[in-house]
Amino acid sequence: MSTETGAGEVNHRARASEAYRLWWQHDANWYQGVAERFGQQAANEINAEAMRKVALRVAQQVARRSGPLPPGSGDSGKDLEELRRRYDDCGDRMFPPELRNASTEVEGDDLIVLTLRRNFAITMVRMSGSLEGYQCPCTDIHAGWSEGLGVTLTENRAESCLRDGDKACRLLMRVATPVVPPVTED
Repeated sequence: MSTETGAGEVNHRARASEAYRLWWQHDANWYQGVAERFGQQAANEINAEAMRKVALRVAQQVARRSGPLPPGSGDSGKDLEELRRRYDDCGDRMFPPELRNASTEVEGDDLIVLTLRRNFAITMVRMSGSLEGYQCPCTDIHAGWSEGLGVTLTENRAESCLRDGDKACRLLMRVATPVVPPVTED
């Protein structure tokens, strides 16, 4: 996709996509630099901390825009479906659809599953030569989203991961039920 049209006008969508790619390339090269200078473990820890902070901020914005989660309605499926939509909103804000292929679904009474079929971060880390030893910060991202949305997770883990060569990441977020809004001080 060209960033300019035939008339010399700027294609803003293409330019934004290019900016995403460049920032992710920066991030991957930054990660590689930290790993080379301070070790892979330090790079993974700093990356996870940074991603969790960004995820927390994104989820707080989503929570402010969406309003508090409805108090436990007695229908955990309805409550979880609303929470699932909010997790999707967080994901779309942090990782626009052009950078990933993801979907979420509610399974059972307390589980939200995120399936990620394409992850631009993995692509960029692979291109920078840092995939060996890289640890995905997905569970830290979900912890940040959950904290920002005022949700307690009883389980937060990856069942499969693109980084490991699996066809998709399958990430499990088991939610303490009933889903209740965070208590705020007046």
